[in-house]
Amino acid sequence: MKRPKDMAQTLPTETDQARIFSHVRNANDSEVTEDYVELIADLLDSQGEARAVDIAKRMGVTGPTVNKALARLVKEGLIDKQPYRSIFLTTAGRELAEKCKSRHVIVRDFLLSLGISKAVAERDAEGIEHHVSAETLQAMKAALMRQD
Repeated sequence: MKRPKDMAQTLPTETDQARIFSHVRNANDSEVTEDYVELIADLLDSQGEARAVDIAKRMGVTGPTVNKALARLVKEGLIDKQPYRSIFLTTAGRELAEKCKSRHVIVRDFLLSLGISKAVAERDAEGIEHHVSAETLQAMKAALMRQD
C-alpha cells in the first residue's frame, strides 16, 4: 500500500515522543479504574447489585485484587462500599461509567463499520477506548453519522 509523502516515517522529537509515552502511561493508569467503574455500572443495571465476588469472576482476578481496586475507587470518590453489602457508584462514578460506555460503543461501532467481526470489534474496542484521543473519537463518531 502506497503512503502519501506527508505520512513518511519520521521520528518525533524527543519532547514529542516523551509526551506520547506519558499519555500512554496515564491512559494505562486510568484503564483499570475505568474498567471497574464500567463493570460495576453494568452489574447494577443488569442485576440490581454489584458484589466483589461478581466483579472478581467477570474480571478474572482474585478477591484480594478486587478489594484493593475497590479501596482505591472509594478513595477516588467513585464508589460507596460497606462491608458485606453491594457496591454503589457515586455520581462521579456513574458519570465516568457512562463516559466509558459511550467511548466503547463509538469505537466498537466504528470497527464494525470497517467490517471487523463483532467478537473482534468488541475485544479491540475494550483496549482502544482507553487510549483514543477526543479528536479521534469525534472523527469516528462523525464517520458513523455519515453512514446513517
